[in-house]
Amino acid sequence: MSKRKGSKIASLPLVEPNAAGADIGATQIFVAVPPDRDAEPVRCFDTFTADLERLADWLEQCKIRTLAMESTGVYWIPLFQILEQRKIEACLVNAQHLKNVPGRKTDVEDCQWIQYSGPKISDQAIS
Repeated sequence: MSKRKGSKIASLPLVEPNAAGADIGATQIFVAVPPDRDAEPVRCFDTFTADLERLADWLEQCKIRTLAMESTGVYWIPLFQILEQRKIEACLVNAQHLKNVPGRKTDVEDCQWIQYSGPKISDQAIS
């Protein structure tokens, strides 16, 4: 029997059950919510304002209260502003603290790892 990709991540205990994780890039944002919140718990969104609003709508539908975000550059700012308006707590996690985590190879795995560990490392958050 072959191992499912990301199965190590899914077996980790959730630190905060109402938290999501996001890996933010210049043109795409990968977001993971707890697997019991949606049939498709990892989604990719473009970075236009309408897409960020759809992302925030989805987080509200999934009853997410906190989003831990990893971003290089300033790409996190528009999403942060939208989430702030909707009263969803957003914290920017320092990418340097996450770069040596074993097994993180894709944007999908990154956002899942951030979702599971983001609240745990929020004391190290930038914002």
